[in-house]
Amino acid sequence: MRTSNAVVSLGLIGLAFGFSPAASFDGTRTPEMAPVTAPLPPGRVAPLGAPTGPALSAVPPAAATPFDAFRSGNQMLREGRIDQGLLALEYAAERGVPGAIWKLGRIYADGEGVGIDEKRAFEYFRSLTKAHAYDPPGTPHARFVANAFVTLGHFYLKGIPDADVRPDPVVAHGMFRHAASYFGDPEAQYQVGRMYLDGAGTPKDAVQAARWLRLSADMGQRNAQALLGAMLFKGKDVSRQAAMGLFWLTVAKDAVAKEGAGPDDKWITDTYAAAFAQATEDERVLAHSFLERWMGRRR
Repeated sequence: MRTSNAVVSLGLIGLAFGFSPAASFDGTRTPEMAPVTAPLPPGRVAPLGAPTGPALSAVPPAAATPFDAFRSGNQMLREGRIDQGLLALEYAAERGVPGAIWKLGRIYADGEGVGIDEKRAFEYFRSLTKAHAYDPPGTPHARFVANAFVTLGHFYLKGIPDADVRPDPVVAHGMFRHAASYFGDPEAQYQVGRMYLDGAGTPKDAVQAARWLRLSADMGQRNAQALLGAMLFKGKDVSRQAAMGLFWLTVAKDAVAKEGAGPDDKWITDTYAAAFAQATEDERVLAHSFLERWMGRRR
């Protein structure tokens, strides 16, 4: 069903709104609850133990604090001293430094200097989200926690066989939504918008999709900018706003040009080119005026 102009006007999709997280932070679901478990109560909870191994017993030089170990571990990694860097990070992680827990999760998720170990990465990220799910968003480590939620969301989308983590889009949606609403993470907002648009893990809802994509687009997430632009330009599931759609596609295309295009960005440039070719001269002129206003607010 197509929505009315009033429903998807620029003002409406720009409104701020709040939500509660929709999934428990260990990814579990219980039969009596629909569709997911209740959120954790406010406050910190005891984390799961970080993955253990021989390196956790190693102690860095005397008088080093756990945060010093975190910083020196990162420096060692930059210098190519992988084993020593891991020792220092594991020392810091065992003592609760959020950045160290996150960094180890990223190392094993991405295979940064080590083999990819998604099971181990999952445990690090899960322990971080369980311990810091409701820490104030303005804290220095909030971005680590938000990214941990986003990464867990991706894990739950595809599953991890060795960790007995089955694909579960409902739990994935809850992970993304908490990072999107509580921490205001633009990547999470983009993922929530996509899931509403596709009806994955949540009922399909183009209006909700546009709202979340707009929040993410305003924060500079170029995939959200391009997807929102394509929706509005084509009028797919929403009323058509061609000039506004072309504007967002232009912003996304310019971001790709500025930051460097990767293989995953081709759809953005292709979608922009197709929309520009189809747009009328009046639509192009109006889109350009929107772009000038956008750039003026960011000077």
